[in-house]
Amino acid sequence: MRVAPTPAEAFERAVAEGQRRLDQSMIELLSTGFIGGLTIIFGMVTLGTVEALLSEAPHDIGTLVGALAFAPGVVFLVVGRAELFSENFFDPVAAIVNRYRPRMIAILIRLWVVTLVTNLAGGALFAWILSLEGAMPEGAPEALVRAAEEIAARENMVFFVKAVAGGALVTLLSFLSQAVNTIGSRIVLAYMVGFMLVIGPFDHVVVTSLHVLFGIFFDAQVSYGEFFRCLLIVATGNAVGGLGLVTLTHIAQAKG
Repeated sequence: MRVAPTPAEAFERAVAEGQRRLDQSMIELLSTGFIGGLTIIFGMVTLGTVEALLSEAPHDIGTLVGALAFAPGVVFLVVGRAELFSENFFDPVAAIVNRYRPRMIAILIRLWVVTLVTNLAGGALFAWILSLEGAMPEGAPEALVRAAEEIAARENMVFFVKAVAGGALVTLLSFLSQAVNTIGSRIVLAYMVGFMLVIGPFDHVVVTSLHVLFGIFFDAQVSYGEFFRCLLIVATGNAVGGLGLVTLTHIAQAKG
């Protein structure tokens, strides 16, 4: 039986993976981020479909099964080596801490910006295609509209706190993926994180923003102003939770 790596060994793995991500060409960044946004839409569609099928069941049952149905979307991301915005917190920052050079900050910012933009672009395109009449199972559009309107109705502080938790959770997945030795373990971790995101519910800037956008495409009573409010607040909260609560503490643990 292989022994689980120590925090220092997990950090070294993160450094190697982070350097790979920082060294990506622009075409690699564009394609990886685009695929990540497109992939997560499958989880949203499955979530909306399950909630529609269980519309007559108690609300708690629909939420539980919906979370179980959404989680494979996160597994697809991990196995397919696509990336969401906050997945690029722990590994690249570990690489920079390990061997800092001033130009690496600009490269890190490029990684974050391009990944976020292409995540949203890939997800928005696929969501728009699926919003065409007849593309979605019966009842799913209504479930997605309800989700978008519920998200848009949140107060700013609620958004922010849920986003801090969501950013911490997804970044924790990045660290834990370096702390296990097999793809099977990574699949289990990814499924658990996907489940917890929905059951929380916690906010991730790409997932939550695309949920709102999906609803807008189906004529939800949500404006594009609400979409951008969601985008800004959740991105900020994700950074606080992912970078402040998880990345820095695990780096301190490994380097201490």
